[in-house]
Amino acid sequence: MTRSIWNGRAVRVVATAMIGLGMTACQPRVEPAANDTAETPANAGTADNATVPGNDAAAQEQEEAKKSIIRPEIAPSPTPTPPAGPVELTIPFPAKGAQPDQAGIAMLDTLVADPVLALGGPITIWGHSDSAGSDAANLTASRRRAEAARDYLVKKGVAADRITVIAIGEARPIAPNRKLDGSDDLEGRVKNRRVEIKVDLPKAAPDAAEPPPS
Repeated sequence: MTRSIWNGRAVRVVATAMIGLGMTACQPRVEPAANDTAETPANAGTADNATVPGNDAAAQEQEEAKKSIIRPEIAPSPTPTPPAGPVELTIPFPAKGAQPDQAGIAMLDTLVADPVLALGGPITIWGHSDSAGSDAANLTASRRRAEAARDYLVKKGVAADRITVIAIGEARPIAPNRKLDGSDDLEGRVKNRRVEIKVDLPKAAPDAAEPPPS
């Protein structure tokens, strides 16, 4: 009787175990979630590339190439020098004076240093006077002033045959000699006592291949 009871219990234990194993086998397999898988950081490759020798230098060269917008072959050409032109100068003279003062001498020195003068072109000097005095006296005064300017240029090395002297006297004033009330216009007279100098460019030599005019 006792053995039968133990045999029944053993059968129930075995049956229960078998049922449990069957239920476990029947359950569906659970796959690991996508988030459970190890993910590679998105910037892992970038970090690795940053440590590769030579990448920094290559990146710097690319940046410099982008910044360079002017190529050597299209660099701007230097500004051409404008062509030379005639030089004109007005030198004031003191009252009743036939020689230039210190200011006039400084202006003549500036003319001597001008590159156009060294080209060898013709020079014209006009002498002027104010209206104080007779026409003949003013004409003589204007000639003396023009000759004084000529002599100074010659002393500085300018060839005398390049220079032409013309006496104008009081005939071509650039300011009034008298005011409307008949009194002397001192400022106007100072402007009229002057020497005007013009240095022209050398005349081009005629082409030898051209036939002479008939």
